[in-house]
Amino acid sequence: MTIAPSPAQGFDLEVQTLIIGAGACGMVAALAAQEAGQEVLVIEADLLPRGSTALSAGLIPAAGTRFQKDAGITDDAALFAADIQRKAHDENDPDLVAALAEGSGPAIDWLADRFGLPFSVVTDFDYPGHSRRRMHGLPTRSGAELVDRLRQTCEAEGIDIICERRATVLHHEGRTITGVTVALPDGSTETIGCARLILACNGYGGNRAMVAEHMPAISDALWFGHDGNRGEAVLWGQALGAGTRHLGAYQGHGNVAHPHGILITWAVITEGGVQVNLEGHRFWNEAQGYSEAARAVMGQPQGQAWAIFDTRIAGIARQFADFQAAEAQGAVKTADTVAALAEATGLPADALADTLAAIPQGGTDQFGRSFQTPPLTPPYAAVRVTGALFHTQGGLDVTGTGRVRHQDGTLFPNLHAAGGAACGVSGTADSGYLSGNGLLSAVVLGRAAGADRIA
Repeated sequence: MTIAPSPAQGFDLEVQTLIIGAGACGMVAALAAQEAGQEVLVIEADLLPRGSTALSAGLIPAAGTRFQKDAGITDDAALFAADIQRKAHDENDPDLVAALAEGSGPAIDWLADRFGLPFSVVTDFDYPGHSRRRMHGLPTRSGAELVDRLRQTCEAEGIDIICERRATVLHHEGRTITGVTVALPDGSTETIGCARLILACNGYGGNRAMVAEHMPAISDALWFGHDGNRGEAVLWGQALGAGTRHLGAYQGHGNVAHPHGILITWAVITEGGVQVNLEGHRFWNEAQGYSEAARAVMGQPQGQAWAIFDTRIAGIARQFADFQAAEAQGAVKTADTVAALAEATGLPADALADTLAAIPQGGTDQFGRSFQTPPLTPPYAAVRVTGALFHTQGGLDVTGTGRVRHQDGTLFPNLHAAGGAACGVSGTADSGYLSGNGLLSAVVLGRAAGADRIA
C-alpha cells in the first residue's frame, strides 16, 4: 500500500476510469461512469465481487422515491438531511449531507427504472432515527442479493470486472493519479494506467492496527466486515497529503447471534423487544440504535446479551434472509412461558421474569425508552448476541461528487473516493450512525463519483 511515480516503462494497459473495489459502491460507480460515456474497468481483490455489501442487510435509505409514493409515504431530502444531522449531533459536513440526501431518491429510482432492480420499502417497522420509512431493499432483504444483482447488471452492460487483482501501489505525478500496480494470484504484478481513479475499496475495519489506533473502544469486538478492508484508501490518501475526517467514526452492531455469527435485524428490538445481560437484567436504552448497542453489549459480562422478543415480532423479522438462517441454525430459542424461556436460555428465571414484568405498556422506563408497541406475549423468543464492528465511517475528505480534497482544501485533479473509502455522514463516533448510512454513501456517492467529469 505505497505510492510511487509512474513506471518508467509505461503501463501495461490504459483505461479512462479505473475503479478499485467491486462492492455496491464500485459497481454503482461503474454503471454511472459508463452511462456518462466513459471507458470503465473495475478491479477486485476477491475471487468474486462481494465485499462488505454482501454481509449487510442490503437496505438503502432514500427520500422521495416512487416506491415511497406508492406506499403512501411522504418524504423529501430536507427531512432526510435533518434526520442524518440530528443523529450525528450536527457533526457532519452539511454540504455532503445535502448531496447524499438529495441524491438518494434519484439513485434508487435510477437503479430500478434503468436497470430493473426490484426495490421495495420496508413498511412494517421503523428504524431508529428515521422520521419516515425510507429503507429500500430487494426481496430477500440481504446484501448478498444486492451485490449479486449489481454484478449481473454490470455484466449485462458489458462492464469489465477483473477479480483477484489487489492494488498495491498507487502511481502519481504530483497530485495527478496516473495508475496502479496490482498483484496477481501467482505473485506477479501488472500496471494499469488511468485518466482518473475512483477508490471504492471501503474502510479499514480489517486493519486491526488502525482500528486500535482510531477506535480503541471497539477494538476487541467481533469484526463482522470484510477482511479485505485494510485501509488502502486512507493510507494512500495520507501519503499524498489528502485530508481525512472523523477517523474514529464507525458502525457497530449489538445484535449478532453468538456463536453463529448471523446478523439479527434490529426490528426484534424496535417492535418491542429488549436486551438483557447474562444475569437477566436490562442494561441500557435500546432505542438509541444498533450501532451504539455494540459498545453497550460489549460492556456486559462476557460481552454477551440476549435479545428477548415474541413470535409476533419474529414474524416481522422473518422477511430477512439472515433471520431465517438464524432460525434454521437453532439460534432462535422459543418458549411458551417466561420460565421455559429462562430454561432454554440459561438465564436466571426470577430475574428474567422481573425484567419482562417491568417493561411499561405505553410509557417510559428507567432508561428513558418509550414503549408504544404491543406488549410481549407468549410464545416468547430469544437470541444470544454479541457486539460487532461492521465498518468504519471516517475516511478521505470528499465533496458531494466524491472528489478528494487535499489538506490545503484544494481538489485532486482526478482522484475520487466513495463509500467507506470516504468520510461518511455518521459524525465522529458510533452514536452518529443512522441506519443505512453505509450503503447510502456507497450507492449515492458512488453514483455521483462515477458520473462526475474531470475538466
